[in-house]
Amino acid sequence: MKAITENLLTNWDFMRWLRLGLAIFIGMQAIELHDPLAGMIAAFFLFQVITNTGCCGSAGCAVPSTKQPETHTDSVDYEEIKSPKK
Repeated sequence: MKAITENLLTNWDFMRWLRLGLAIFIGMQAIELHDPLAGMIAAFFLFQVITNTGCCGSAGCAVPSTKQPETHTDSVDYEEIKSPKK
C-alpha cells in the first residue's frame, strides 16, 4: 500500500498534470451529457494518472539516458587476395 501512495504522490510532470486535467474535464462532460464512451475515456486517462503510465508504459518510449560502452574489442584480420596476371 505504501508503494501505491508513494507512486501517486511523486514524479508529477507536465504530462501527468495534463492527463489529470483531461480526465476531470472529460469526466465532467460524460456525466453532464450521459455519454458512456466519454466516461471510459476519462477513466482511461485517470488510470494513467494514478499509475503514472503513458500509452507505452512508464518511460517506455524514452531514449536511454546513458550510453553503454562498447565491449566489442575483436580486431579484424584482412587477407589480401591477388588475381593472377594475364
